[in-house]
Amino acid sequence: MLDTFMLSRLQFATNISFHILFPTINIALCWLLLFFKVKHDTTGDPVWMRVYRFWVKIFALTFALGVVSGITMSFQFGTNWPGFMEKVGNVAGPLLGYEVLTAFFLEATFLGIMLFGKNKVPSNVHTFAILMVAIGTTISAFWILALNSWMQTPTGHEIRDGVVHVTSWWDVIFNPSFPYRLTHMLLASGLTACFFVAGISAYRIRQGDQKKAPRLTLKTTLIIAAFLTPLQIFMGDLHGLNTLEHQPAKIAAIEGVWETEKGAPLLLFAIPDSEEQTNHLSLGIPNLASLILTHDINGEIKGLNEFAPAHPPVGPVFWGFRIMVAVGMLMLLTAWWGCYQFFKHQQLGSKTLRLVECMTFSGWVATLAGWYVTEIGRQPWLVTGILTAQEAATSVAVENVGISFTLFVLIYAALLWAYIHTIRAMARKAVNVEEYEQDSSPNKTTFHNEMDTNTAVDNHITTLKKG
Repeated sequence: MLDTFMLSRLQFATNISFHILFPTINIALCWLLLFFKVKHDTTGDPVWMRVYRFWVKIFALTFALGVVSGITMSFQFGTNWPGFMEKVGNVAGPLLGYEVLTAFFLEATFLGIMLFGKNKVPSNVHTFAILMVAIGTTISAFWILALNSWMQTPTGHEIRDGVVHVTSWWDVIFNPSFPYRLTHMLLASGLTACFFVAGISAYRIRQGDQKKAPRLTLKTTLIIAAFLTPLQIFMGDLHGLNTLEHQPAKIAAIEGVWETEKGAPLLLFAIPDSEEQTNHLSLGIPNLASLILTHDINGEIKGLNEFAPAHPPVGPVFWGFRIMVAVGMLMLLTAWWGCYQFFKHQQLGSKTLRLVECMTFSGWVATLAGWYVTEIGRQPWLVTGILTAQEAATSVAVENVGISFTLFVLIYAALLWAYIHTIRAMARKAVNVEEYEQDSSPNKTTFHNEMDTNTAVDNHITTLKKG
Protein backbone atom coordinates (compact mmCIF):
# COMPACT_ATOMS: atom_id res chain seq x y z
CA MET A 1 0.00 0.00 0.00
CA LEU A 2 1.26 3.48 -0.88
CA ASP A 3 2.24 5.70 2.06
CA THR A 4 2.08 9.50 2.35
CA PHE A 5 5.66 9.93 1.14
CA MET A 6 5.19 7.89 -2.04
CA LEU A 7 1.81 9.47 -2.82
CA SER A 8 3.33 12.93 -2.39
CA ARG A 9 6.09 12.01 -4.81
CA LEU A 10 3.60 10.66 -7.34
CA GLN A 11 1.43 13.75 -6.99
CA PHE A 12 4.31 16.14 -7.55
CA ALA A 13 5.59 14.05 -10.45
CA THR A 14 2.11 14.14 -12.02
CA ASN A 15 1.84 17.88 -11.58
CA ILE A 16 5.27 18.74 -12.91
CA SER A 17 4.91 16.26 -15.79
CA PHE A 18 1.69 17.96 -16.86
CA HIS A 19 3.01 21.49 -16.30
CA ILE A 20 6.29 21.09 -18.17
CA LEU A 21 4.49 20.10 -21.37
CA PHE A 22 3.25 23.63 -21.97
CA PRO A 23 6.29 25.85 -21.19
CA THR A 24 8.36 23.42 -23.26
CA ILE A 25 6.24 24.38 -26.27
CA ASN A 26 5.73 28.05 -25.50
CA ILE A 27 9.31 29.11 -24.74
CA ALA A 28 10.33 28.46 -28.33
CA LEU A 29 6.89 28.90 -29.95
CA CYS A 30 6.90 32.55 -28.90
CA TRP A 31 10.21 33.08 -30.71
CA LEU A 32 8.70 31.38 -33.77
CA LEU A 33 5.76 33.78 -33.57
CA LEU A 34 8.20 36.68 -33.47
CA PHE A 35 9.89 35.25 -36.58
CA PHE A 36 6.54 34.97 -38.39
CA LYS A 37 5.62 38.55 -37.49
CA VAL A 38 9.00 39.97 -38.52
CA LYS A 39 8.81 38.11 -41.83
CA HIS A 40 5.41 39.68 -42.44
CA ASP A 41 6.68 43.15 -41.54
CA THR A 42 9.77 42.89 -43.75
CA THR A 43 8.28 41.10 -46.78
CA GLY A 44 4.69 42.32 -46.72
CA ASP A 45 3.58 38.77 -47.58
CA PRO A 46 0.13 38.26 -45.97
CA VAL A 47 0.74 34.52 -45.64
CA TRP A 48 3.11 35.15 -42.74
CA MET A 49 0.38 37.03 -40.91
CA ARG A 50 -2.06 34.17 -41.46
CA VAL A 51 0.57 31.84 -40.05
CA TYR A 52 0.99 34.14 -37.07
CA ARG A 53 -2.77 34.40 -36.44
CA PHE A 54 -3.24 30.64 -36.42
CA TRP A 55 -0.34 29.88 -34.10
CA VAL A 56 -0.87 32.76 -31.68
CA LYS A 57 -4.21 31.17 -30.76
CA ILE A 58 -2.47 27.92 -29.92
CA PHE A 59 0.16 29.87 -27.99
CA ALA A 60 -2.54 31.54 -25.90
CA LEU A 61 -4.21 28.21 -25.12
CA THR A 62 -0.89 26.63 -24.19
CA PHE A 63 0.11 29.64 -22.08
CA ALA A 64 -3.12 29.47 -20.08
CA LEU A 65 -2.66 25.79 -19.20
CA GLY A 66 0.97 26.38 -18.27
CA VAL A 67 0.10 29.19 -15.87
CA VAL A 68 -2.72 27.29 -14.16
CA SER A 69 -0.72 24.10 -13.66
CA GLY A 70 2.31 26.07 -12.48
CA ILE A 71 0.32 27.76 -9.72
CA THR A 72 -1.01 24.48 -8.35
CA MET A 73 2.47 23.00 -8.46
CA SER A 74 3.96 25.79 -6.34
CA PHE A 75 1.35 25.21 -3.62
CA GLN A 76 2.72 21.71 -3.09
CA PHE A 77 5.95 23.10 -1.66
CA GLY A 78 3.89 24.03 1.41
CA THR A 79 1.31 21.23 1.43
CA ASN A 80 3.36 18.17 0.52
CA TRP A 81 6.97 19.25 1.05
CA PRO A 82 7.08 21.66 4.00
CA GLY A 83 10.62 20.61 4.89
CA PHE A 84 11.86 21.98 1.59
CA MET A 85 11.05 25.62 2.34
CA GLU A 86 12.00 25.25 5.99
CA LYS A 87 15.48 24.08 5.02
CA VAL A 88 16.27 25.90 1.75
CA GLY A 89 13.59 28.60 1.58
CA ASN A 90 16.27 31.30 1.73
CA VAL A 91 17.40 30.11 -1.70
CA ALA A 92 14.20 28.83 -3.31
CA GLY A 93 11.94 31.70 -2.21
CA PRO A 94 13.92 34.57 -3.77
CA LEU A 95 14.61 32.64 -7.00
CA LEU A 96 10.91 31.90 -7.45
CA GLY A 97 10.16 35.52 -6.60
CA TYR A 98 12.63 36.74 -9.21
CA GLU A 99 10.86 34.56 -11.77
CA VAL A 100 7.55 36.22 -11.00
CA LEU A 101 8.94 39.77 -10.93
CA THR A 102 11.19 39.63 -14.00
CA ALA A 103 9.42 37.10 -16.20
CA PHE A 104 5.75 36.57 -15.39
CA PHE A 105 5.01 40.29 -14.98
CA LEU A 106 6.82 40.99 -18.25
CA GLU A 107 4.77 38.37 -20.05
CA ALA A 108 1.52 39.52 -18.46
CA THR A 109 2.20 43.17 -19.33
CA PHE A 110 2.67 42.59 -23.04
CA LEU A 111 0.55 39.47 -23.59
CA GLY A 112 -2.65 41.44 -24.15
CA ILE A 113 -0.99 43.60 -26.82
CA MET A 114 0.43 40.49 -28.44
CA LEU A 115 -2.91 38.70 -28.57
CA PHE A 116 -5.33 41.55 -29.28
CA GLY A 117 -3.32 44.58 -30.33
CA LYS A 118 -2.51 43.92 -33.97
CA ASN A 119 -5.12 46.36 -35.29
CA LYS A 120 -5.07 48.66 -32.25
CA VAL A 121 -1.40 49.65 -32.03
CA PRO A 122 1.30 50.40 -34.65
CA SER A 123 2.86 47.31 -36.20
CA ASN A 124 6.27 47.94 -34.64
CA VAL A 125 4.68 48.24 -31.18
CA HIS A 126 2.89 44.92 -31.74
CA THR A 127 6.16 43.30 -32.81
CA PHE A 128 7.90 44.75 -29.73
CA ALA A 129 5.20 43.22 -27.52
CA ILE A 130 5.83 39.79 -29.04
CA LEU A 131 9.55 40.25 -28.40
CA MET A 132 8.91 41.12 -24.75
CA VAL A 133 6.72 38.06 -24.23
CA ALA A 134 9.39 35.87 -25.86
CA ILE A 135 12.06 37.36 -23.59
CA GLY A 136 9.75 36.85 -20.62
CA THR A 137 9.28 33.14 -21.34
CA THR A 138 13.04 32.69 -21.65
CA ILE A 139 13.77 34.61 -18.43
CA SER A 140 11.19 32.42 -16.69
CA ALA A 141 13.11 29.34 -17.80
CA PHE A 142 16.33 31.01 -16.58
CA TRP A 143 15.13 31.38 -12.98
CA ILE A 144 13.35 28.04 -12.73
CA LEU A 145 16.37 26.18 -14.07
CA ALA A 146 18.68 28.18 -11.82
CA LEU A 147 16.77 26.81 -8.84
CA ASN A 148 16.58 23.29 -10.20
CA SER A 149 20.27 23.28 -11.08
CA TRP A 150 21.17 24.54 -7.61
CA MET A 151 19.18 21.65 -6.14
CA GLN A 152 21.30 19.31 -8.28
CA THR A 153 24.68 20.96 -7.70
CA PRO A 154 24.34 23.39 -4.74
CA THR A 155 26.98 26.07 -4.24
CA GLY A 156 27.23 29.56 -2.73
CA HIS A 157 25.65 28.73 0.63
CA GLU A 158 26.33 27.80 4.22
CA ILE A 159 24.22 26.00 6.81
CA ARG A 160 23.50 27.75 10.10
CA ASP A 161 21.28 26.12 12.73
CA GLY A 162 20.12 23.58 10.17
CA VAL A 163 18.97 26.21 7.66
CA VAL A 164 20.65 27.09 4.37
CA HIS A 165 21.81 30.72 4.02
CA VAL A 166 23.16 32.30 0.86
CA THR A 167 26.77 33.46 0.86
CA SER A 168 26.97 34.32 -2.86
CA TRP A 169 23.96 34.77 -5.13
CA TRP A 170 26.28 34.59 -8.13
CA ASP A 171 27.42 31.11 -7.10
CA VAL A 172 23.88 30.05 -6.30
CA ILE A 173 22.52 31.09 -9.70
CA PHE A 174 25.51 30.14 -11.83
CA ASN A 175 26.14 26.83 -10.11
CA PRO A 176 28.22 24.17 -11.92
CA SER A 177 25.36 22.50 -13.83
CA PHE A 178 23.27 25.59 -14.62
CA PRO A 179 24.77 26.67 -17.99
CA TYR A 180 24.48 23.14 -19.37
CA ARG A 181 20.99 22.53 -17.99
CA LEU A 182 19.64 25.88 -19.25
CA THR A 183 21.07 25.46 -22.75
CA HIS A 184 19.90 21.85 -22.92
CA MET A 185 16.37 22.86 -21.92
CA LEU A 186 16.15 25.80 -24.32
CA LEU A 187 17.26 23.57 -27.19
CA ALA A 188 14.74 20.96 -26.07
CA SER A 189 12.03 23.61 -26.19
CA GLY A 190 13.13 24.60 -29.68
CA LEU A 191 12.87 21.02 -30.91
CA THR A 192 9.57 20.45 -29.13
CA ALA A 193 8.01 23.55 -30.69
CA CYS A 194 9.43 22.81 -34.14
CA PHE A 195 8.04 19.29 -34.30
CA PHE A 196 4.78 20.48 -32.74
CA VAL A 197 4.33 23.07 -35.50
CA ALA A 198 5.62 20.75 -38.21
CA GLY A 199 3.37 17.89 -37.09
CA ILE A 200 0.20 19.98 -37.07
CA SER A 201 1.16 21.50 -40.43
CA ALA A 202 1.67 18.01 -41.87
CA TYR A 203 -1.73 17.02 -40.48
CA ARG A 204 -3.37 19.96 -42.25
CA ILE A 205 -1.72 19.04 -45.54
CA ARG A 206 -2.79 15.40 -45.21
CA GLN A 207 -6.34 16.58 -44.58
CA GLY A 208 -6.29 18.28 -47.98
CA ASP A 209 -5.13 21.78 -47.06
CA GLN A 210 -3.45 23.08 -50.23
CA LYS A 211 -2.86 26.59 -48.94
CA LYS A 212 0.63 28.03 -48.71
CA ALA A 213 0.67 28.58 -44.93
CA PRO A 214 1.02 24.98 -43.68
CA ARG A 215 3.64 24.18 -46.32
CA LEU A 216 5.60 27.25 -45.28
CA THR A 217 5.55 26.44 -41.56
CA LEU A 218 6.36 22.79 -42.23
CA LYS A 219 9.45 23.68 -44.25
CA THR A 220 10.57 26.41 -41.84
CA THR A 221 10.35 24.30 -38.69
CA LEU A 222 11.98 21.23 -40.25
CA ILE A 223 14.94 23.35 -41.34
CA ILE A 224 15.27 24.82 -37.83
CA ALA A 225 14.99 21.34 -36.28
CA ALA A 226 17.69 20.05 -38.65
CA PHE A 227 20.10 22.60 -37.15
CA LEU A 228 18.96 22.34 -33.52
CA THR A 229 19.16 18.55 -33.22
CA PRO A 230 22.95 18.24 -33.74
CA LEU A 231 23.42 21.17 -31.34
CA GLN A 232 21.33 19.34 -28.76
CA ILE A 233 23.38 16.18 -29.18
CA PHE A 234 26.59 18.18 -28.70
CA MET A 235 25.19 19.97 -25.64
CA GLY A 236 23.97 16.65 -24.25
CA ASP A 237 27.53 15.35 -24.40
CA LEU A 238 28.83 18.39 -22.50
CA HIS A 239 26.02 18.04 -19.98
CA GLY A 240 26.93 14.40 -19.49
CA LEU A 241 30.57 15.29 -18.78
CA ASN A 242 29.43 17.86 -16.23
CA THR A 243 27.13 15.31 -14.60
CA LEU A 244 29.96 12.76 -14.42
CA GLU A 245 32.02 15.30 -12.49
CA HIS A 246 29.35 16.50 -10.07
CA GLN A 247 26.78 13.66 -9.93
CA PRO A 248 28.63 10.43 -10.66
CA ALA A 249 25.91 8.30 -9.06
CA LYS A 250 23.43 9.56 -11.67
CA ILE A 251 25.82 8.64 -14.49
CA ALA A 252 26.33 5.18 -12.99
CA ALA A 253 22.55 4.67 -13.02
CA ILE A 254 22.25 6.00 -16.58
CA GLU A 255 24.91 3.59 -17.81
CA GLY A 256 23.87 0.68 -15.59
CA VAL A 257 27.36 0.39 -14.08
CA TRP A 258 27.25 -1.49 -10.78
CA GLU A 259 30.96 -1.95 -10.11
CA THR A 260 33.65 0.64 -10.82
CA GLU A 261 35.31 -0.30 -14.09
CA LYS A 262 37.57 0.98 -16.81
CA GLY A 263 36.56 0.66 -20.43
CA ALA A 264 32.85 0.43 -19.53
CA PRO A 265 30.58 -0.69 -22.39
CA LEU A 266 27.72 1.42 -23.72
CA LEU A 267 24.65 -0.69 -22.97
CA LEU A 268 22.08 -0.52 -25.75
CA PHE A 269 19.77 -2.85 -23.89
CA ALA A 270 19.73 -4.36 -20.42
CA ILE A 271 17.37 -5.20 -17.59
CA PRO A 272 18.85 -3.70 -14.40
CA ASP A 273 18.31 -5.83 -11.28
CA SER A 274 18.66 -3.78 -8.10
CA GLU A 275 18.30 -6.78 -5.79
CA GLU A 276 21.14 -8.73 -7.36
CA GLN A 277 22.99 -5.54 -8.38
CA THR A 278 23.54 -6.69 -11.92
CA ASN A 279 22.12 -6.42 -15.42
CA HIS A 280 20.31 -9.17 -17.30
CA LEU A 281 20.25 -9.67 -21.09
CA SER A 282 22.89 -7.00 -21.60
CA LEU A 283 23.69 -5.86 -25.11
CA GLY A 284 26.41 -3.26 -25.38
CA ILE A 285 29.32 -1.83 -27.34
CA PRO A 286 32.63 -2.44 -25.53
CA ASN A 287 34.48 0.59 -24.11
CA LEU A 288 32.10 3.11 -25.72
CA ALA A 289 30.59 4.45 -22.47
CA SER A 290 34.05 5.27 -21.15
CA LEU A 291 35.01 6.85 -24.46
CA ILE A 292 31.90 9.08 -24.54
CA LEU A 293 32.00 10.10 -20.89
CA THR A 294 35.73 10.42 -20.27
CA HIS A 295 36.99 10.78 -23.86
CA ASP A 296 39.31 7.91 -23.02
CA ILE A 297 38.59 4.39 -24.24
CA ASN A 298 39.89 3.03 -20.94
CA GLY A 299 38.43 5.78 -18.76
CA GLU A 300 37.07 4.86 -15.34
CA ILE A 301 33.40 5.13 -14.41
CA LYS A 302 32.42 4.74 -10.79
CA GLY A 303 29.90 2.00 -10.04
CA LEU A 304 26.65 2.29 -8.11
CA ASN A 305 28.00 0.16 -5.30
CA GLU A 306 30.33 2.98 -4.32
CA PHE A 307 27.30 5.11 -3.48
CA ALA A 308 25.21 2.44 -1.74
CA PRO A 309 22.71 2.70 -0.27
CA ALA A 310 22.22 6.36 -1.31
CA HIS A 311 22.10 5.84 -5.06
CA PRO A 312 19.14 6.50 -7.37
CA PRO A 313 16.78 3.77 -8.57
CA VAL A 314 18.45 2.35 -11.65
CA GLY A 315 15.59 1.14 -13.85
CA PRO A 316 13.74 4.45 -14.44
CA VAL A 317 16.98 6.39 -14.94
CA PHE A 318 18.51 3.76 -17.24
CA TRP A 319 15.44 3.49 -19.49
CA GLY A 320 14.48 7.15 -19.31
CA PHE A 321 17.84 8.11 -20.76
CA ARG A 322 17.57 5.62 -23.60
CA ILE A 323 14.07 6.76 -24.50
CA MET A 324 15.29 10.36 -24.62
CA VAL A 325 18.23 9.46 -26.86
CA ALA A 326 16.11 7.26 -29.14
CA VAL A 327 13.53 10.02 -29.68
CA GLY A 328 16.34 12.52 -30.27
CA MET A 329 17.87 10.36 -32.99
CA LEU A 330 14.45 9.91 -34.59
CA MET A 331 14.07 13.70 -34.58
CA LEU A 332 17.40 14.07 -36.31
CA LEU A 333 16.56 11.55 -39.03
CA THR A 334 13.07 13.00 -39.56
CA ALA A 335 14.29 16.59 -39.83
CA TRP A 336 17.16 15.75 -42.17
CA TRP A 337 15.05 13.49 -44.37
CA GLY A 338 12.31 16.12 -44.55
CA CYS A 339 14.81 18.83 -45.53
CA TYR A 340 16.29 16.55 -48.18
CA GLN A 341 12.86 15.98 -49.71
CA PHE A 342 12.03 19.68 -49.63
CA PHE A 343 15.21 20.70 -51.40
CA LYS A 344 15.05 17.85 -53.89
CA HIS A 345 11.32 17.66 -54.63
CA GLN A 346 9.97 20.94 -53.11
CA GLN A 347 7.47 18.91 -51.08
CA LEU A 348 7.17 15.90 -48.77
CA GLY A 349 5.82 12.55 -49.84
CA SER A 350 2.74 11.09 -48.18
CA LYS A 351 4.78 8.68 -46.04
CA THR A 352 7.08 11.45 -44.84
CA LEU A 353 4.09 13.65 -44.04
CA ARG A 354 2.67 10.82 -41.99
CA LEU A 355 6.00 10.40 -40.18
CA VAL A 356 6.19 14.12 -39.35
CA GLU A 357 2.58 14.02 -38.13
CA CYS A 358 3.43 11.12 -35.83
CA MET A 359 6.31 13.21 -34.44
CA THR A 360 3.99 16.06 -33.37
CA PHE A 361 4.40 15.39 -29.65
CA SER A 362 7.79 13.68 -29.82
CA GLY A 363 9.32 16.62 -27.97
CA TRP A 364 7.03 15.91 -25.03
CA VAL A 365 8.25 12.30 -24.88
CA ALA A 366 11.93 13.30 -24.98
CA THR A 367 11.45 16.13 -22.48
CA LEU A 368 9.60 13.96 -19.96
CA ALA A 369 12.13 11.16 -20.31
CA GLY A 370 15.01 13.59 -19.80
CA TRP A 371 13.25 15.26 -16.88
CA TYR A 372 12.73 11.91 -15.16
CA VAL A 373 16.41 11.11 -15.61
CA THR A 374 17.30 14.46 -14.06
CA GLU A 375 14.92 14.27 -11.10
CA ILE A 376 14.97 10.56 -10.29
CA GLY A 377 18.72 10.50 -10.90
CA ARG A 378 19.44 12.70 -7.86
CA GLN A 379 17.46 10.51 -5.44
CA PRO A 380 17.40 10.02 -2.53
CA TRP A 381 18.38 13.69 -2.39
CA LEU A 382 15.95 16.54 -2.93
CA VAL A 383 18.87 18.98 -2.64
CA THR A 384 22.08 17.08 -3.22
CA GLY A 385 24.04 16.55 -0.02
CA ILE A 386 21.74 18.86 1.98
CA LEU A 387 18.17 17.56 2.11
CA THR A 388 16.64 14.19 1.26
CA ALA A 389 13.16 13.83 -0.15
CA GLN A 390 12.12 11.85 2.91
CA GLU A 391 13.19 14.67 5.25
CA ALA A 392 11.17 17.25 3.32
CA ALA A 393 7.95 15.24 3.02
CA THR A 394 4.70 16.08 4.79
CA SER A 395 3.25 14.03 7.64
CA VAL A 396 -0.44 14.58 6.84
CA ALA A 397 -2.81 11.64 6.63
CA VAL A 398 -2.34 9.37 3.64
CA GLU A 399 -6.04 9.68 2.79
CA ASN A 400 -5.70 13.45 2.27
CA VAL A 401 -2.84 13.06 -0.16
CA GLY A 402 -4.61 10.19 -1.88
CA ILE A 403 -7.72 12.28 -2.54
CA SER A 404 -5.77 15.24 -3.94
CA PHE A 405 -3.59 12.94 -6.05
CA THR A 406 -6.64 11.24 -7.55
CA LEU A 407 -8.24 14.59 -8.35
CA PHE A 408 -5.04 15.83 -9.99
CA VAL A 409 -4.83 12.74 -12.19
CA LEU A 410 -8.46 13.00 -13.31
CA ILE A 411 -8.41 16.75 -13.94
CA TYR A 412 -5.08 16.71 -15.76
CA ALA A 413 -6.14 13.78 -17.93
CA ALA A 414 -9.32 15.66 -18.90
CA LEU A 415 -7.40 18.90 -19.59
CA LEU A 416 -4.79 17.13 -21.69
CA TRP A 417 -7.48 15.41 -23.75
CA ALA A 418 -9.31 18.72 -24.19
CA TYR A 419 -6.08 20.49 -25.20
CA ILE A 420 -5.17 17.95 -27.89
CA HIS A 421 -8.78 17.71 -29.09
CA THR A 422 -9.03 21.53 -29.36
CA ILE A 423 -5.80 21.81 -31.35
CA ARG A 424 -6.96 19.06 -33.68
CA ALA A 425 -10.28 20.86 -34.18
CA MET A 426 -8.47 24.14 -34.89
CA ALA A 427 -6.25 22.41 -37.45
CA ARG A 428 -9.23 20.77 -39.17
CA LYS A 429 -11.09 24.08 -39.28
CA ALA A 430 -8.07 25.80 -40.81
CA VAL A 431 -8.14 23.39 -43.76
CA ASN A 432 -11.21 24.98 -45.36
CA VAL A 433 -11.60 28.31 -43.59
CA GLU A 434 -11.31 31.42 -45.73
CA GLU A 435 -8.94 33.60 -43.80
CA TYR A 436 -9.00 37.36 -43.58
CA GLU A 437 -6.85 39.99 -41.97
CA GLN A 438 -7.56 43.51 -40.90
CA ASP A 439 -5.46 46.14 -42.58
CA SER A 440 -3.90 48.85 -40.46
CA SER A 441 -6.70 51.23 -41.51
CA PRO A 442 -9.64 50.90 -39.10
CA ASN A 443 -12.30 50.95 -41.82
CA LYS A 444 -10.55 48.78 -44.37
CA THR A 445 -10.67 44.99 -44.54
CA THR A 446 -8.70 42.91 -47.01
CA PHE A 447 -9.87 39.35 -47.68
CA HIS A 448 -7.50 36.60 -48.70
CA ASN A 449 -8.40 33.21 -50.04
CA GLU A 450 -5.11 31.37 -49.93
CA MET A 451 -6.33 28.94 -52.57
CA ASP A 452 -6.72 31.77 -55.08
CA THR A 453 -5.53 35.18 -53.92
CA ASN A 454 -6.27 36.92 -57.22
CA THR A 455 -9.89 35.77 -57.20
CA ALA A 456 -10.33 37.11 -53.68
CA VAL A 457 -8.97 40.50 -54.70
CA ASP A 458 -11.28 40.64 -57.73
CA ASN A 459 -14.30 39.76 -55.62
CA HIS A 460 -13.39 42.47 -53.13
CA ILE A 461 -13.10 45.10 -55.86
CA THR A 462 -16.49 44.06 -57.24
CA THR A 463 -18.00 44.36 -53.78
CA LEU A 464 -16.59 47.86 -53.34
CA LYS A 465 -18.00 48.94 -56.72
CA LYS A 466 -21.47 47.64 -55.83
CA GLY A 467 -21.25 49.57 -52.60
